[in-house]
Amino acid sequence: MKIDQPIRLLELTGSPYQRGFQHGSAYRDEIRRYAEERVELVCSGVWSGGTVLSRDQVLDLAEACVAEHEAYASNLMDELRGMSASTGLSLGELIVVGGFTDFVDTVYAAYRPMAEMSRPIDDCTAFLVPDDRADGQGFFGQTWDMHDTATEFVILLRILSNVGPRSLVFTTTGCVGQIGMNSAGICVGINNIMGADGQVGVTWPFVVRKILQQDNIEDALACITEAKLAGAHNYLLFDGEGNGYNVEAMSTRCHVTRLDKTAIVHTNHCLVPETDALAQERPADAQASSEARLARGQELLDAEHITIKDLMDLTKDEEAICVTSKPPFYVESCGAAIMRPKSGDFWAVWGLPRDNEYEHFSV
Repeated sequence: MKIDQPIRLLELTGSPYQRGFQHGSAYRDEIRRYAEERVELVCSGVWSGGTVLSRDQVLDLAEACVAEHEAYASNLMDELRGMSASTGLSLGELIVVGGFTDFVDTVYAAYRPMAEMSRPIDDCTAFLVPDDRADGQGFFGQTWDMHDTATEFVILLRILSNVGPRSLVFTTTGCVGQIGMNSAGICVGINNIMGADGQVGVTWPFVVRKILQQDNIEDALACITEAKLAGAHNYLLFDGEGNGYNVEAMSTRCHVTRLDKTAIVHTNHCLVPETDALAQERPADAQASSEARLARGQELLDAEHITIKDLMDLTKDEEAICVTSKPPFYVESCGAAIMRPKSGDFWAVWGLPRDNEYEHFSV
């Protein structure tokens, strides 16, 4: 799908509450529509193993997560309160619209289905390229893949905090953050993995944004490893000094891999036994897709010298990585982002990378 306009960029300033109010005011109708769609998806059971729930059951579980978000990052909860005030949505609805792919793990654990249905293929492909493979200035990048109706909601946020680093964040309307880089050179991105150990806890957009409030990678890593996580995600961290981590984070266990001289690629299945033991059983087609994208990404990054063009081409790859919408689950690459923390360069594309052009930004 060709997007006929530049990616939307919203600048947020002031206190956390003011920033949330600005976000909600700018995209009130979109956020309300997106929230309704995602609550309905949870109710249907399509993304959480097949258990059909009422709206009240879904939102009661989401409201149970509010206290965990407050304990984890009260300033981000103030941002959510500002968004709630300007959109008329509850805090629970905003937790669902932003943290959907973690929240469905919470639902899965709370209402574990007796007989599971096939779930959507979760298709993000992410990578870390070490400094010595990229002229001394390494990269983090990824596609962001989701149900195709999410594409229209993609935006960038430029967050000018009155405390701590400023940041540039690839996200969707109503979500505090998905992928980003801050002025201290900290980058963070994610892949979805499906955990069987979901719990009432903190959803991944709060983790992403708390990471972007840090000024060093060790404190950023602790934002993941010390969190009570609602669901499973793989997190990738990188900084301007060339330090990087890949973290397979289930709700109750993490496995950390440090970046060395080899590029890291991650897709949507666990790569170590400790975390795989806590994963949901993946449908065969989903596993095949994840393995194919992993192998293709590794093939494309098996070079001594990697450029920004190489990485853009990777996200556009039609053989495996750039995912197009098809039945029955209609998942596609809704966009992509590539970051170079040493220089502060940030490239983003809205919509299918193969059909749309990257735009350049600077943190």
